[in-house]
Amino acid sequence: MNDEAITEDMAAIMREFASGTGLEPVSASPRRYLWTDAFAVCNYLELFRRTGDSAWRDLAVRLVGQVHHTLGRHREDDPREGWISGLPEGEGELHPTRGGLRIGKPLNERKPGEPYDDRLEWDQDGQYFHYLTKWMHALNRVSRVTREQKYNQWAIELARAAHAAFIFVHPSGGPRRMCWKMSIDLSHPLVASMGQHDPLDGFITYSELQLTAAQDFGQAQRLYLSSEIAEIATICRGSGMATGDPLGLGGLLADAFRIAQLMAGTGGGYTGLIESVLDAAAPGVRAFATGDDIRMPPEHRLAFRELGLAIGLAGTGRIAVLMDRHPGIFAGMARLHDRVRALSAYKPLGDAITEFWRDKRFQTAMTWVEHKEINGVMLATSLAPDGFLTI
Repeated sequence: MNDEAITEDMAAIMREFASGTGLEPVSASPRRYLWTDAFAVCNYLELFRRTGDSAWRDLAVRLVGQVHHTLGRHREDDPREGWISGLPEGEGELHPTRGGLRIGKPLNERKPGEPYDDRLEWDQDGQYFHYLTKWMHALNRVSRVTREQKYNQWAIELARAAHAAFIFVHPSGGPRRMCWKMSIDLSHPLVASMGQHDPLDGFITYSELQLTAAQDFGQAQRLYLSSEIAEIATICRGSGMATGDPLGLGGLLADAFRIAQLMAGTGGGYTGLIESVLDAAAPGVRAFATGDDIRMPPEHRLAFRELGLAIGLAGTGRIAVLMDRHPGIFAGMARLHDRVRALSAYKPLGDAITEFWRDKRFQTAMTWVEHKEINGVMLATSLAPDGFLTI
């Protein structure tokens, strides 16, 4: 596909997403879901970059506002009202992320004392750390594109709120850990186990936000997230990262490209981390490429999980470009070059995934229809991933 065709396809998907979720035209009760909306914001910014049409940038900004006024406030079926942070109206408008952001699940959260139901929990609201980091990244992208510092500041305030709530020390002692899922008001854990890649996600995202604050807005002296970065780094060191899940693999590869960008932006560092991330991803990518999942009919596949891998594989190719562009920073890193070269060979796998799900015939499968919005938005990202992959 040429760039013009990619832009047209991406624009069509994102127009449909806007109309279907109540963004454009505006609905009195928009349907917002934090993960999907984070990718959507990045897609609208990418369409603005590609076309120069400010209407796409304005949609990204409007989506940010709609997310904050929907997921930053209590649910309509909740007796509580106002900002989930508890801030008064005026202050909440100025600091909409200080209480975190709801996931956007269809059911209200499990109440204290209610029995845990594994299947039901997936449809119940609360807060996920890995969704919050996606939103921090989206806010930071808006800040860099619009040159407005408030979006970076909101991302940093969200990072502080999430970090304080999700990281804990077990009553029996031991190292600090992270919760998978917290309550809407961040007062108690709903699922206390730790997400496999949450510490890595947090470390990279915090570092990204701080770099933007320093380089774009001259806030180096304040070092907004230094203590949080140091603390979450200790959790990263004790976390295994290997996975066979395509969405998790894609996340690792996208994170590797973000680390490479941090290396370019700071003049070095992070070498051990990026090598560890790529080493963790490589066996899973090889297994997925040679396994049966990619050859199954669409009814037995989940598009958004596969498309996450396609997005990550696109990031791997961009690491190689970045290394060529900054030879002084990446000089002498032969092992890193070898890892990137080996994983870049799987680019055709990512392309095949994207092309498979672009086929309208396969978008009639129930596995597509039941997750239409997240599938569509991530397909758009896989078509033109720079809006999401760039820090």
